[in-house]
Amino acid sequence: MFEEERPHLKPLPPEGFRYFTEGTRTVQDDTTIQVDGSWYAARPAPIGEHVLVRIYDREIEIRDLQTLELIRRHPRALRKGMVKLPEDERVFNPSRQTQRILSQATAIGPHTGALCQALFDEHGRPAQRALWGIVGLRSRYPAVILEQACAIAMDRATHSYKSVRAIASRLLEQAIARIDATAPLTQSHELIRETAVYAEFFKRSTHE
Repeated sequence: MFEEERPHLKPLPPEGFRYFTEGTRTVQDDTTIQVDGSWYAARPAPIGEHVLVRIYDREIEIRDLQTLELIRRHPRALRKGMVKLPEDERVFNPSRQTQRILSQATAIGPHTGALCQALFDEHGRPAQRALWGIVGLRSRYPAVILEQACAIAMDRATHSYKSVRAIASRLLEQAIARIDATAPLTQSHELIRETAVYAEFFKRSTHE
């Protein structure tokens, strides 16, 4: 999360003048810090510690907030969403945050819990952002549809937030179409529920 930013114009010899912005970041649960929608390894800075970040045109520097000692230097990410974290630095042991996300996923349903567990097993703590995204879809889709989306994603071996969101969106559109009897259901999968299940959900929603 971007916490503070102060523009500076400081020369850094011997390369001459280089302009940068400077701010503080907190080392996240997966040992990274976030800059402009991408994540960068911050070890040996410990989780939860505040660090100083200098952002140049083509690179970022992570420095000790008190001593200004250089901790890490990274090339700037070419696009948002990139994670610059070496494989040997990924943390795979579950933290309290991990347990909380997986617990919420399992509460939605077994398929949602299984998909989130698979994502964590594959990518470690950096996957927690995707896990939060999947759990957050519960506010946009009924649990029965999110469960089906995760089951289909698991069946297709597409373990990602974007995949689950896309499948859930299609299932919801098709469920509404079936209820309105305006179009046939084109999605075919053994895990897709009967129309009555969706109808009951919408009936309950209108009375809450």
